[in-house]
Amino acid sequence: MKPPYTITTHSINLVAQVMLHIGRLEGLSFNSKSSPELRRQNRIKTIYSTLAIEGNTLSLEQVSAMIEEKRVLGPQKDILEVTNAIQLYNQLNSFNPLRVESFLRAHHILMNGLVNDAGHFRRRGVGIQKGKDIIHIAPPAENVPSLIHQLFKYISVNKDHALIQSCVLHYELEFIHPFSDGNGRMGRFWQTLKLCELSSLFENLPIESLIKQRQEDYYRVLSQCDKEGQSSLFIEFILEIILESLKEYESNNSPQALDCEDRLAKASETFPEKTFARKDYLELFPNLSTATASRDLKSGVIKGVLKIIGQGRMSRYQFT
Repeated sequence: MKPPYTITTHSINLVAQVMLHIGRLEGLSFNSKSSPELRRQNRIKTIYSTLAIEGNTLSLEQVSAMIEEKRVLGPQKDILEVTNAIQLYNQLNSFNPLRVESFLRAHHILMNGLVNDAGHFRRRGVGIQKGKDIIHIAPPAENVPSLIHQLFKYISVNKDHALIQSCVLHYELEFIHPFSDGNGRMGRFWQTLKLCELSSLFENLPIESLIKQRQEDYYRVLSQCDKEGQSSLFIEFILEIILESLKEYESNNSPQALDCEDRLAKASETFPEKTFARKDYLELFPNLSTATASRDLKSGVIKGVLKIIGQGRMSRYQFT
């Protein structure tokens, strides 16, 4: 059963802009060489922000110290939340976003020692309270397993763009509220996991940091979607967050021109085993002159990176 949502014109425009930025960043990812330090800082922001949204009191500096395996002082519960989140995000690539078993395993890691039913769906009803008001009553506990299985099955066969799917997944996990605790963290983590199927850039993109900056809007949009009975507005909101996060990431990665060594390394990824001609090399680097391409290939042969097959215009190259 399809979750209720409409793909609006605004959503389509946002998807186009996001994909434009992803394409540009992936084109620059080889020569921008996002530093390990930048990736580490983004991971710190992600873990700090997703926990702070839920009320964790540790500072950004304390979270950073814990990632560096330093001892920090603070409430035991908050420290355990950070420890678990670090472990979860370190295992990001080990989860399958469409397998319920992976979903439950991730929750167990995230909430181990914090709740008695870590890694298990809730067994009682739950509502979300803001002040004195109940702003959301989740579906009955007995419906949760089938709702999650239906959601994952739907996402696996749905033909909508992966960006749209990830937003729907995020919203529906918040709506179903499958666990007794940790639902917000799991919804954000699971969207990141789904986005990583689209591009590895999302492994180090601190989307949660921007959600935290717009935390009031985040909850307002979730509440509005509950009232409207569909997630269209939430899809637009999260796509705006993703676009802003990509722009911020791009501004922190100043690309540099590729040199001969970089170009040969990129060519080795494109032609790992098969032979290729100079014209193939030029198609890979369309702004390169014929003379520079020839110098690159000659340099590769001299250094032993390439072997040459044939002579003259019939020459072909293969990486050793």
